[in-house]
Amino acid sequence: MTEQISLVFPDGSKRDYAVGTTGRDVAESISKSLAKKAVAIALDGELRDLADPVTNGHVEIVTRTDDRALELIRHDAAHVMAEAVQELWPGTQVTIGPVIENGFYYDFAREVPFTPEDLPRIEKKMKEIIARNAPFTKDVWSRDKAKQVFADKGEAYKVELVDAIPEDQDVKIYHQGDWFDLCRGPHMTSTGQIGTAFKLMKVAGAYWRGDSNNPMLTRIYGTAWADQKQLDAYLTFLEEAEKRDHRRLGREMDLFHFQEEGPGVVFWHSKGWRMFQSLTAYMRRRLAGDYEEVNAPQVLDTSLWKTSGHWEWYRENMFAVACADEEAEDKRVFALKPMNCPGHVQLFKHGLKSYRELPIRYAEFGVVHRYEPSGAMHGLMRVRGFTQDDAHIFCTEEQLAEECLKINDLILSVYKDFGFEEVVVKLSTRPEKRVGSDDLWDHAEEIMTGVLKTIEEQSGGRIKTGILPGEGAFYGPKFEYTLKDAIGREWQCGTTQVDFNLPERFGAFYIDSSSEKRQPVMVHRAICGSLERFLGILIENHAGHMPLWFAPMQVVVATITSEADDYGRKVAERLRAAGLSVATDFRNEKINYKVREHSVAKVPVILVCGMREAEEETVNIRRIGSRDQASMTLADALAMLVEEATPPDQVRLKALLAS
Repeated sequence: MTEQISLVFPDGSKRDYAVGTTGRDVAESISKSLAKKAVAIALDGELRDLADPVTNGHVEIVTRTDDRALELIRHDAAHVMAEAVQELWPGTQVTIGPVIENGFYYDFAREVPFTPEDLPRIEKKMKEIIARNAPFTKDVWSRDKAKQVFADKGEAYKVELVDAIPEDQDVKIYHQGDWFDLCRGPHMTSTGQIGTAFKLMKVAGAYWRGDSNNPMLTRIYGTAWADQKQLDAYLTFLEEAEKRDHRRLGREMDLFHFQEEGPGVVFWHSKGWRMFQSLTAYMRRRLAGDYEEVNAPQVLDTSLWKTSGHWEWYRENMFAVACADEEAEDKRVFALKPMNCPGHVQLFKHGLKSYRELPIRYAEFGVVHRYEPSGAMHGLMRVRGFTQDDAHIFCTEEQLAEECLKINDLILSVYKDFGFEEVVVKLSTRPEKRVGSDDLWDHAEEIMTGVLKTIEEQSGGRIKTGILPGEGAFYGPKFEYTLKDAIGREWQCGTTQVDFNLPERFGAFYIDSSSEKRQPVMVHRAICGSLERFLGILIENHAGHMPLWFAPMQVVVATITSEADDYGRKVAERLRAAGLSVATDFRNEKINYKVREHSVAKVPVILVCGMREAEEETVNIRRIGSRDQASMTLADALAMLVEEATPPDQVRLKALLAS
């Protein structure tokens, strides 16, 4: 009797097949038309080649229109790009070429690096290869054969990659016509299934295996999609993202800059610093009454960081400092703080604490420093020195769930004030490298799972939730808050992290109702996270068109003629007295030129004053992004702008007091 395997299909039906049956055989057993459309199979959720034999499990036939096929399209496109490069420039070595978010890349070793001017030639050759519609086929080679073949071809990097394959894994070789490469797979059935909805995007330098001690390679990035409509939509998205790039807008709006003498730290200009201070002031108001604002030292002895565990788990990201004077008596090694938490534990430990005082909530707008590789830094989004809107809550285990929910309400309220309505909350569970016993982790994750369920229930399903296995901090599980911006990008910002370990390591305790020492639970909380990064996100979300209450420069008073300058000064003085940030433009330039210049600088409101406005005590109001103009009395315009410039939290306070 022929040995059988059993397959379960998405509709729940089951069928038995002979051992050795391939994915293509399964597709053909359902229908010939499905077999023609099929590009791969998914066995128990894992994509496999259509030519692979199937085993017992849940099976799905994957067609090119399936979302999961997009990864295969990009993977195949990477192989075709590598073949195109070697056809055009024989002797070029190919190294690795993975699929990445929205595309793919391949790293090449060549004496003369590629340039953007080479990309159209490569694209043209790729289309020729795709048109050949060569089948993808797979071989399994011995390690010795693979190393010998690649060595004979002069592919030294491939020989090294073969050596890196674990002993329990096959050495797979994928062919497309006469060209082949070392690859884990899977692939679609032929190059023709890639289609022509792809584009090579840019070239960049990349060290072999990401190590600066290794040779520099040339990386070519590309994107590929199921059809031209998707590709066009993605390219349009990139154009919009480029327009919103906070680095570009930072220059246009005169907010900040970076320079080589201070890599990864921000030089704030006056307008940018005004935004930074507005954000800080807003956050201080939101914390008032619930949190005690504190400040812990920037530089602390490494012994403290060893106790906390940061020196062991986070050392590669820390800056160590010592006195530059070799004759100095104090030769201790210190560290710039990468986090505020150990300092806050010291504050909690200073003086005896009673259970009646808990929860104690310490907040700090603390400047921290973390080493980031030079290639990883990106404007305000990723820096080496930044300010955290950090807080640490010390509470009892009985108070923990309530505190996490209270933090959640605050975080969601803050995001809403800044225009972010779509938020996802995910629970990150224990990582492989961690401190603390499994019992503590079990307990913490049980509490956090219950809180996550409550968050979803209380929002009526408006807030989406999920689990991120293994993504927790080394000291405890955490909630990660991800918000979606105006063009659909997701940004992870806020966190709530439960920590049973740090209080234990530092011997922190409170006196309970039985006069016994008890260890508190410590909750690490950040809302914006990095204030610098949050400002970068805000700039990009609003494309620089900040709401009036948060704009770095709220109003420009511009005059049409010098005869109106005195009136313009009067208007500016009235606005400043009302608390608005105001600039004046009395230059001898045409008014349209002035309006255009201040619009580029993203000033929300321009008040134009001429002799008519001076005589009537009116202003002509022009808003960025609108061609409409409105004439109002100065008193009415002032009242309108003051109301519009009131931060959301203060609007709510006024409404509460009025009720």
